[in-house]
Amino acid sequence: MQVKFAVMRGMRVVFLRTSLAFAIVWVLTSPAFAQRLSGTVVPDHYTLWFAPDFQKDNFRGRATIDVQLKEPAHAITLHAAELTFQAVRLASGGRPQDARVGFDQKAETATFTVPQAIPAGPATIEVEFTGILNDKLRGFYVSRANGREYAVSQMEPTDARRAFPCFDEPAYKATFDITLNVDKSDIAISNGARISDTPGPEPGRHTVKFERTAKMSTYLVALLVGDFVCREGSSDGIPLRVCSTPDKKALTGFALEAAEHQVAFYNHYFGIRYPFGKLDIIGIPDFAAGAMENAGAITFREEQLLADPTHASLGTKKTIAAVLSHEIAHQWFGDLVTMRWWDDIWLNEGFATWMADKPLAEWRPDWHVELDEVRETQKALAVDALRSTRAIRTQVEAREEINEVFDAIAYEKSAGVIRMVEAYLGRDVFRDAVASYLKKYSYANAAAEDFWNEVTRVSGKPVDRLMKSFVDQPGAPVLSITSRCMGSSTEIGLKQERFSGTPGTPVKPQVWTLPICLKAFQDSPARCEMITRAEQTLTVPGCASDAFVNAGSLGYFFSDYTPETIRAFARRARGTLSAAERLGLLDDERWMVRAGRHEIGLFLDYVGPLAADTSAAVIEGIVTKLSFTAENVVSSSDRPRYQAWIRGRFGRALDGLGLPGGRDEDEERQARRAALLELMGIAGDSKEVQSRARDLSTTYMGHPESLPGTLAPTVLRVAAFAGDAPLYEQYVDQLRKQTAHPEEYYRYMYALPYFRTPDLISRTLSLAVSSEIRTQDIGSLLAALLARPWSRDMTWAFVKREWRSLTKRLGMFQGIPTIVGAVGEFCSAEAGADVKRFFAAHPVPAAQRSLQHSLERIESCVTLRRQQSPALHTWLGSTE
Repeated sequence: MQVKFAVMRGMRVVFLRTSLAFAIVWVLTSPAFAQRLSGTVVPDHYTLWFAPDFQKDNFRGRATIDVQLKEPAHAITLHAAELTFQAVRLASGGRPQDARVGFDQKAETATFTVPQAIPAGPATIEVEFTGILNDKLRGFYVSRANGREYAVSQMEPTDARRAFPCFDEPAYKATFDITLNVDKSDIAISNGARISDTPGPEPGRHTVKFERTAKMSTYLVALLVGDFVCREGSSDGIPLRVCSTPDKKALTGFALEAAEHQVAFYNHYFGIRYPFGKLDIIGIPDFAAGAMENAGAITFREEQLLADPTHASLGTKKTIAAVLSHEIAHQWFGDLVTMRWWDDIWLNEGFATWMADKPLAEWRPDWHVELDEVRETQKALAVDALRSTRAIRTQVEAREEINEVFDAIAYEKSAGVIRMVEAYLGRDVFRDAVASYLKKYSYANAAAEDFWNEVTRVSGKPVDRLMKSFVDQPGAPVLSITSRCMGSSTEIGLKQERFSGTPGTPVKPQVWTLPICLKAFQDSPARCEMITRAEQTLTVPGCASDAFVNAGSLGYFFSDYTPETIRAFARRARGTLSAAERLGLLDDERWMVRAGRHEIGLFLDYVGPLAADTSAAVIEGIVTKLSFTAENVVSSSDRPRYQAWIRGRFGRALDGLGLPGGRDEDEERQARRAALLELMGIAGDSKEVQSRARDLSTTYMGHPESLPGTLAPTVLRVAAFAGDAPLYEQYVDQLRKQTAHPEEYYRYMYALPYFRTPDLISRTLSLAVSSEIRTQDIGSLLAALLARPWSRDMTWAFVKREWRSLTKRLGMFQGIPTIVGAVGEFCSAEAGADVKRFFAAHPVPAAQRSLQHSLERIESCVTLRRQQSPALHTWLGSTE
């Protein structure tokens, strides 16, 4: 799954006596916990029937569950939440018994008790129930668009129990027969292919039955009902459909083309044919996650699936293709082979993240996805620079804990470590090992040891020790590197320790089993070594005083070179280092400054010569870091000189590219132009660039074809940065017109936080919590406002004032963790203290780790400003 969010409440239960059994009404109250079931009862098969009712926003359901009892029992416990039971029967040997129902409100479980003990062996649970089509984007819920409602589902991680009583843990795999009874004008989609569609049994409805699924976990069940329309295709004989609401069918073509290529690629790569018969890919108007890998029926946010490729930006096309590839990879990693418990969620998410770029690299080599992989690793290292980071494998039990491990550590760090192991073993060897693992555990569950033991067996290399050191230890190593010529050879000294991004923060001694690949000479092959001690020395032939120890930026560690080496790289980086290596070193130096190991002037000395770099990813990395410096390190008195330095250094590069450029230019050039436009117009505060952006934005609103899709979002933001009320009105008007075009809609929505006057900030805050903004977008829009220094204080005051209504509308998992993470953008001790006080009084169990990260990021920024602002003042003086 991508961009994971979830929602949870505790429950209170009321018993209602019926003539046949008992009913349970679940009412939301206090936090609930995902208690593990005993394992004495194991499901084999579910037969499920659902009838959603949009008039009442509820559904009727029937479930027959075939189970195996490992020992005789009078009672069976399983998961259930927000369900009302009309009848419950347990049967064994052809003898049914009506069951008495008990409950555990914290564990979200129901216990069915019968008078006579059920013997060990096969048994059947039969339940008739009703449930709620809730508005919290979890379980079986309601989505609204085009004046009507849709019934859709999101079961991961622990919300299948809101749709049907079940053994709602990943280890309890079973097969499913699913039937949906729906209005005659609606279609139904589920995991299996449709095998029958018959009228009735009630007037105005029809009943759709689906093919039995392969064995899978409950969190992968998919239920969708509405007037969806689909574009059909196929790949290797496997039927594919991309589905949407009727108004957006024209935007499904690009996703279908990408999916067709990806399924064929994975069939060949794994040597295992796609295991779920057919594949539907569905865009949903209201969806908390980015996408969800339901077996055979992947669900998406519309913005991450639907686009017109002739007008889409490069970023949008890459996002759609990458998220698709991630979710399709999950059909093998996660669906075919599933982690046993959520502490090993990295076996799902890390592998899907690692795998996603492989078909893209084959399909669109011009996208340079290897640079996106470097940025993914950098995202994870930014979390691992914090004291409050976690290990890849972290024990979790409570629902809040489970939801919090869907983070950069599970996704990007795990992918970075896997990528490092692949580089160490070689692609072919690693591919063979992965295929062997998938075949061994197909339709079953696995733990971390199962994976690395299989890779160790196939490769004959100590992958188990390597991976254990990264999976079970928090944080990341930093390698301090020294090189010196010793006649005809070079001695390279390496010292590893845990990295801390805040100066003066103590960290306990840690050592990793760390593979490194170093480049000692230009055009020479990389030499790979295993570092296993805190200090180690390597000797290579020849004299190379500036050896680069992270070839391809494929290692998962920070690099700390001497200032002399950094200056040597600055002089020759574009000639001796690949784009991936330049990008990796750029981030390493940023962190050496933040950690107080280097002064900021050394970083800027490295950045300056890269102004004319031809890699869009490198330029975008520079823009991010120089913008952060402008907002958090530059003093008000130094700001004019810093802005002048940006304009002087980078203005020539933008002038060389020109504005707006031609629509027929390659997208890499357009992406560079967009990045430089943002740097010059915002961090550089160029009035000329801002004026040009205003003219371009005005033309664009009347004639969208006037700007390349990759440039348009940046033009809108830069124009807004210097914008006024009339321009703001135009943006809001465009926002309201673009509901059928997700990419255009979000271009305008995310440009609104760039307007800087207090009255316009206030209007955006009011808009954020209005009915015009979907629930799924509220947290993101408020986070965007918290990210901007001109709107941060007003937004935080607004969030505190509206906290009760925000939590009521969003729930504690939908959007609230995003807001908690965004408050880490503050950079003052006073703000940090206020954030800490507020959340002490208003705890968010679903975002405790996010809060720790935010508080530590504030502390780190305060230290950075205190230590590096004087150094920046001195450096700016030296450039004049």
